[in-house]
Amino acid sequence: MRKPQIDNLRASLRSFLKLSPSFCPTDVSLVPLGVLDGCRRSALRYTAADGEPIEAFLFEPIDNEPRGAVLALHQHNSQWEIGKSEIAGLAGDPHQAFGPVLARNGVTVIAPDAIGFESRMQRAGWGKSLAPVLQKPRSTPESWLQYYNQMAHRLVTGDLLMRKILDDCSTALSVLSKHTGNLRPGVLGHSFGGLITLFLTAVDVRVAYACSSGAVCSYRCKLSNGTALEMALVIPGFLAHYDIEDLLRCVAPRPMLVVSSEDDPQAADADDVVSRVRDSFESQGCTTNLQHLRTAGPHALDESRFEALVDWTVRQAIAS
Repeated sequence: MRKPQIDNLRASLRSFLKLSPSFCPTDVSLVPLGVLDGCRRSALRYTAADGEPIEAFLFEPIDNEPRGAVLALHQHNSQWEIGKSEIAGLAGDPHQAFGPVLARNGVTVIAPDAIGFESRMQRAGWGKSLAPVLQKPRSTPESWLQYYNQMAHRLVTGDLLMRKILDDCSTALSVLSKHTGNLRPGVLGHSFGGLITLFLTAVDVRVAYACSSGAVCSYRCKLSNGTALEMALVIPGFLAHYDIEDLLRCVAPRPMLVVSSEDDPQAADADDVVSRVRDSFESQGCTTNLQHLRTAGPHALDESRFEALVDWTVRQAIAS
């Protein structure tokens, strides 16, 4: 698929998902949190386009000039009490702690909370402080219901949870680009973070490179196998017009690393999806820009895949 067709497909996706133009808030506050794990940490608060406050962590190199900038998106794992704190290595799975390790390699990283997670849970006392949330991860009926309502309440008003998440990520890109002097940003994430990475990269051409892990699986495959859909994927009518390979097509010619594992139902047909879109990269003379790392193992990241994600991202940051 050649570039004009891809541009038309991207415009169609943006319209279908009801996305707004990129927004850059003017009220960004930054609170330094000191040096930890070999990088400078700060807490950010800024306002989304719809007026909602968003909290994020910022990780910066201590000594080196930034060689790149990355938006790191946290996973789901039914742990609504943690979001950005897992990217920070303060809670949850250490193989999700992308912020410090990327910053130690010269990359500035922003890690916001997605709607419904950590500081953005609708619970008394949450979201009022820029201090890290250090709650023990747990899943409760209340937190599940709150996240469900983020989807359901939007659907009945003609809105989409995916629209809200992508608009918030677009705002995070604006904040990151302004802070780093317009370094070309990349995006990475695993599971829920990998899914949003894929959608965001498809619809926002400011993303220079992206790494999506544990998330590339077609709607057709999930429906056939009875695999649960993440709530943001509940987009009425989407499959009648598009599927996940259309998102990947929109990434071309930018570099994309897809990471998947053989025992992961959330990436069951990743090989087939990647194969179906190679022509879009070939037609633009960038065949090697689409890479797929397929390994043994379950859905959760292990050390080797974590290191592969980091190494690839650092190399792209340097090249950009």
